[in-house]
Amino acid sequence: MNGRAEFREPNAEVPRPIPHIGADYIPTEEERRVFAECNEESFWFRSVPLAATSMLITQGLISKGILSSHPKYGSIPKLIFACIMGYFAGKLSYVKTCQEKFKNLENSPLGEALRSGQARRSSPPGHYAQRSRYDSNMSGQSSFVTSPAADSIEKEALPRYEPIPFSASMNESTPTGITDHIAQGRNFS
Repeated sequence: MNGRAEFREPNAEVPRPIPHIGADYIPTEEERRVFAECNEESFWFRSVPLAATSMLITQGLISKGILSSHPKYGSIPKLIFACIMGYFAGKLSYVKTCQEKFKNLENSPLGEALRSGQARRSSPPGHYAQRSRYDSNMSGQSSFVTSPAADSIEKEALPRYEPIPFSASMNESTPTGITDHIAQGRNFS
């Protein structure tokens, strides 16, 4: 016995494991439908308008003389570049909307992975947020009884991250050990 006793409620709900979504994951029919919907909507509602707008702005800047045109090819290279950048900007701007669509799917492993990933990122930045292996998802009740010695071992095992403000880490008067290229203490005259 290691000083720990496990007590569980008879009807306690065991949390489902987070599904592993990797390169070998095969999406469900509902997920395929949402993928196709996201692809079409991001193209027509974001990529096409941003690509056209960026091309119009680029052509306007070239015609006003703010941007120069290529001596041989004219404005075509810059317009193609603006079109490609507008296309990708439109696709990237639709990512959050598409993620929300997947999170709203009920029986989707991909949606479950996105929902659980959002729960992990909800801790404030700069703080060490790791759940203890002894934590439980019971409804407000402790599932383990530990000894004081086990509590101190657990506190020592988990590192504590405390961010240091940049201004407190080093100031102008702190010696750094860096010297000039001229050797100090030698006289070459």
